[in-house]
Amino acid sequence: MSAYILRRLLYALPILIGVNLLTFVLFFVVNSPEDMARMQLGERRVTQEAIDTWKAERGYDLPLLYNAQARGLGVVTQTIFAQKSLKLFVFQFGSSDSGRDIGYDISQRMWPSLAIAVPVLLVGLAINISYSLLIVFFRGTYIDTGSVVLLVAMMSISGLFYIIGGQFLIGKLLHLVPISGYDTGLNALKFLILPVIVSVISGIGSGTRLYRTFFLEEIYRDYVRTARAKGLRERTVLFRHVLGNALIPILTGVVAVLPLLFMGSLITESFFGIPGLGSYTIDAINNQDFAIVRAMVFLGSVLYIIGLLLTDLSYTLVDPRVRLA
Repeated sequence: MSAYILRRLLYALPILIGVNLLTFVLFFVVNSPEDMARMQLGERRVTQEAIDTWKAERGYDLPLLYNAQARGLGVVTQTIFAQKSLKLFVFQFGSSDSGRDIGYDISQRMWPSLAIAVPVLLVGLAINISYSLLIVFFRGTYIDTGSVVLLVAMMSISGLFYIIGGQFLIGKLLHLVPISGYDTGLNALKFLILPVIVSVISGIGSGTRLYRTFFLEEIYRDYVRTARAKGLRERTVLFRHVLGNALIPILTGVVAVLPLLFMGSLITESFFGIPGLGSYTIDAINNQDFAIVRAMVFLGSVLYIIGLLLTDLSYTLVDPRVRLA
């Protein structure tokens, strides 16, 4: 097991290096520090002195890859690449262009993102799997046909419609919960109910239809016919055999959601005023704070690779045929 995990981590290292290099090229070669300064200070009526001061305050006045004026290791360490990109590998995110500690902001904002993403993931999985099993149980009937039509209709509706509709119906008309905002402690629950409900409902269409396809592929296999021939009830066949063998493709789909547990949802957090990492990223893009955007891109890559590793490990738990070879 340990050798397998180590090998997978070694596979992930070149990917992270590639992402880091690509991010460095995009933010410091294609879009130079000079361009960043002009976008922050304004394209017009900005002096070169002001640009140089802005760059010096943020460490963007160093050479990109090689510092000929430094001595010893300083020729490579006293560079933008070493100071701004290499430190990401040890999760030293540095300061934002506005002077805030990015690491501290991430540690504070990850909890609101988790407070939304974890319930959405768990409740959404439970509802989607249960509903798709119900549809498969009544396959070929009006329940199956009507459910498929309903799911396709739900998939066709934009996620913004669910957000605006939920805010209008639950928040403004019924006055059950606040439309937006956030608080600390248990007081945050009333602000989390609406975004969780909206997120779960908006994902039912695509999630349930996908899981229905997985279950239908399994239900016509030979082992299911054998189980029925032994006299097992259809309910037992579905929940014990079909569900267990369909967990691998389900887990593969879940891995795409795992980074969002920390990274947050850009749209949901912005519309509901949740101070999570999603809204943090959106604000950084709007404010052209490139240091935060770089940090979030790298962090998202790390979380996605961790999700892939956890998925590979979970395969061995749901399917004994899979071995850590």
